[in-house]
Amino acid sequence: MAADGEHRNLKILMLPYLAYGHITPFLELAKKLSDRGFSIDLCSTPINLSFIKDKVPEKYSSSIQLVELHLPNLPELPPHYHTTNGLPQHLKQTLFKALKMAKPQFYQILSAQKYDLLIYDIMLLWSARVASTLNIPSIKFYTVNAAVFCFFFHFYYKPGEEFPFPALYLREYEQEKMTHEVVDDAEEEVDRDNITESDKFVLVDSSREIDAKYMDYISETGQAKVVPIGTKFHQDHVVNRDADNMEIELIIKWLGKKKEHSTVFVSFGSEYFLTKEEMEEIAYGLELSNVDFIWVVRFQKGGGQVNKLEDALPQGFVERIGEKGKIVEGWAPQERILKHPNIGAFVTHCGWNSTLESIEFGVPIIAMPMLYDQPLNARLVVEIGVAVEVPRDGNGKLHRVNIAENIKHVIGEEIGQNLRKKVTSLGDNVRLRRGEEMDGVVEVIKQLCDKTDQSKNGLT
Repeated sequence: MAADGEHRNLKILMLPYLAYGHITPFLELAKKLSDRGFSIDLCSTPINLSFIKDKVPEKYSSSIQLVELHLPNLPELPPHYHTTNGLPQHLKQTLFKALKMAKPQFYQILSAQKYDLLIYDIMLLWSARVASTLNIPSIKFYTVNAAVFCFFFHFYYKPGEEFPFPALYLREYEQEKMTHEVVDDAEEEVDRDNITESDKFVLVDSSREIDAKYMDYISETGQAKVVPIGTKFHQDHVVNRDADNMEIELIIKWLGKKKEHSTVFVSFGSEYFLTKEEMEEIAYGLELSNVDFIWVVRFQKGGGQVNKLEDALPQGFVERIGEKGKIVEGWAPQERILKHPNIGAFVTHCGWNSTLESIEFGVPIIAMPMLYDQPLNARLVVEIGVAVEVPRDGNGKLHRVNIAENIKHVIGEEIGQNLRKKVTSLGDNVRLRRGEEMDGVVEVIKQLCDKTDQSKNGLT
């Protein structure tokens, strides 16, 4: 592989979907490519760029630029709703349609700069068609793992055939949430009769150490070529946006007084809001487990079943748990907490970014998936031996006893020790493969850009 600096004349435009869970892996990929000498423009709506701006370290200020994409003015979708963060559920389809309506402006952005490549979210397949009209090659980026991609890929390209990996499955109530929200939106854009060589490449936010067999299955069909980007590089010093937040500092100090691997961290991501029933079951589950915990609780602005902590938790819960637990409203420094030696498990919705962080820091996972790809993510990490999944009833309801039992199994019992050994080993292995996997990404980008240049110059 060529030394850094060889690619400084190559300019890439990135277009993620308007969700933080999609933007975060795009930004991490932008950093990795910037380290390899590429110039990156990351395109999103102004409200999302205000979030991204704070996440771009000073060292990337010249190599990663932010480009505004303005959605059409719709009465029901003012600019502060040009993001999925805090967006009411009934407006999600409207946002997706508004983004698609921004095609003309996206065309102007692409044509105004001499971009060598577009890296686009797999949910936004229309953007690749815009790029093709300008003879700009493109690569789709699936911001989850190859296993989830493989699951839907199989049923799309091999309808009626049994999925060959029984560890991955969706229950009926999970299928309803997944297909309505994600798959239908993406599938309507696919034109299987007009697939080019560049269309076959798909970047995935994973490592061969995690789901190689799923990558190989997809690639062996000849319909797609899976290229893992490797896992995120975590700095030794994690930047804390609330460094002056006294509450957070007190919680970190409290955590420091606990025994090694004795405490569970409980968080369900930035865009899922627990119902009152779910919050009560989790609260009682934590109480029954008698395990120390930190629980991050979020409420949806201006709506939801509950929007105040005192209304969401069982009566007397805070008083009963005393010093056994800490509840944080809104936000907590997740990486900082996960990397603390006294954290023994992560109770998580299995959003893929959170799952990768748990693997990175060697923390066993107690999976409580809620929607979208999360059930498949949960079953993947159970399959590879770094997680347990909390069972639900036939209607998808959580029960406090199941929550408590799984927490107790992982904290203080042999199953937790075994999970920790496996997840620590996995974390070591994904770090070792990180550079090699980015070499593969760079090679694909060079291949597509060189081929396009040759075509423009009449050499092919």
